[in-house]
Amino acid sequence: MPSFDIVSEVELYEVANAVTNTQKEVATRFDFRGAEVKVELNEKNQTLQLSAESDFQVEQLRSMLENHLLKRKVDAQVLDAQSLQASGKKITQQILLKNGLDQDTAKKIVKLLKENSFKAQASIMGDKIRVTDKKRDSLQTVIAFLQQQSLGRPLQFNNFKD
Repeated sequence: MPSFDIVSEVELYEVANAVTNTQKEVATRFDFRGAEVKVELNEKNQTLQLSAESDFQVEQLRSMLENHLLKRKVDAQVLDAQSLQASGKKITQQILLKNGLDQDTAKKIVKLLKENSFKAQASIMGDKIRVTDKKRDSLQTVIAFLQQQSLGRPLQFNNFKD
């Protein structure tokens, strides 16, 4: 029976490349010259740390990072920006990377499929959803339907089997 998996994964090497490119751009920009500006990636905790001397610079830094992520084909929806924190002369912002489907999003996807009367069966398996159906064409319509939805996370469809 044909099936596929719905996942939401972040490619950390692409995020690391975007962080490196952002650091290179900061080094060449005139408005950041002489300022202490940092972008750090913690791959273990899957977090980004932005720090600068003013909140405007942190916002500019986040904007540059998002642009570099888009160039690397990483959706900006994976970023969960926390509030700005001030300590002394530094303003920092921590950004969490959303990796994997959480239970709420997975339940929302299964509910969407049932509400729109798809015959495909969806089952939650940890941080992914397995969708099965008798016909391959109906699975392709499910993929097309889910690509049009805005769920707050980028979805990837993999492990398609006949």
